[in-house]
Amino acid sequence: MSQRPSVLLIYTGGTIGMWADPSGALRPMDLAHLEEQVPELKRFAVDLHSVAFERPIDSSDMQPGDWVRIARIIGDRYAAHDGFVVLHGSDTMAYTASALSFLLEGLSKPVILTGSQLPIGTIRTDAKENLITAIEIAAARNAQGQPMVPEVAVYFEYQLMRGNRTVKVHAERFEAFRSPNWPVLAEAGVHLRYNEAAIGPYTTGPLTVHDRLDDRIAVIRLFPGIQADWVRHALSAPGLRAAILTTFGSGNGPTGDAFLGALREARERGVILLNVTQCVGGRVEQGRYVTSQAMQAMGVVGGADITVEAAVAKLMYLLGSERGTAAVEQALAVPIRGEFTLA
Repeated sequence: MSQRPSVLLIYTGGTIGMWADPSGALRPMDLAHLEEQVPELKRFAVDLHSVAFERPIDSSDMQPGDWVRIARIIGDRYAAHDGFVVLHGSDTMAYTASALSFLLEGLSKPVILTGSQLPIGTIRTDAKENLITAIEIAAARNAQGQPMVPEVAVYFEYQLMRGNRTVKVHAERFEAFRSPNWPVLAEAGVHLRYNEAAIGPYTTGPLTVHDRLDDRIAVIRLFPGIQADWVRHALSAPGLRAAILTTFGSGNGPTGDAFLGALREARERGVILLNVTQCVGGRVEQGRYVTSQAMQAMGVVGGADITVEAAVAKLMYLLGSERGTAAVEQALAVPIRGEFTLA
């Protein structure tokens, strides 16, 4: 590698890579012409390289196989670059960031996901600032020459957040993401200020890229009046291995016999159940109230303050690792990539 930091841009799709052609239609931009849209990149003391999906994917169409594809790109080019910036649609960015945090075991370089709410070629776009700062963060080193952010993170609208702690909270505002249960890793203003206490530790071991995910899971959002028969039907889907129950408040749910019976039947068949609060902030405290004691008694795993996005990715990762049910449940109960905080 040269003396200048080397950063690889990985374009998967999304609004940030769109530009308006002469007819006004939005089309994917050729990364080879990125400096025409963002001339500020020429002033960077960074060697920029790029790779793009042959067919850009709207993030709503992003699949677990695409997460693995991104992870493999990073793994294949890991030795050649000091940092990575993944350009991605905002709708499912938090899912991809969470998945990459699990797939890239032993990561010691920045993997920064970013996107935008407006295309890069529009006058009021947020894409330029997001892209420029994401590259700056991916190239940043501390006084010891180590990466400032040796983990998967999301940069959006002046804030850098841990990838598997991030949720999308607004469909229109530039401040589209939030990290409700973990401090931001950095904030950009006149100065780019890092919160080193919140950033994961630097590791010296080798990178292991995992490439197996098992998507035989379900997410069941509880609501007042939810029918036990519907829950039983959902949990009886052929091949289902695990389900995330998004519960009320600190992990509470209905206490009716029919509802609890549906959960108990699934548990008896070996279906793993994970309790995650549907609140944006806060944590599951399973067993604190009567309304969650029955779930705790039947072996539902409490998800603490994990996000739904991180819970989905972690379950797919653990199930894909060919662990038995007990081993998966044990791993769900402890943070393995900083995805939740123990009480």
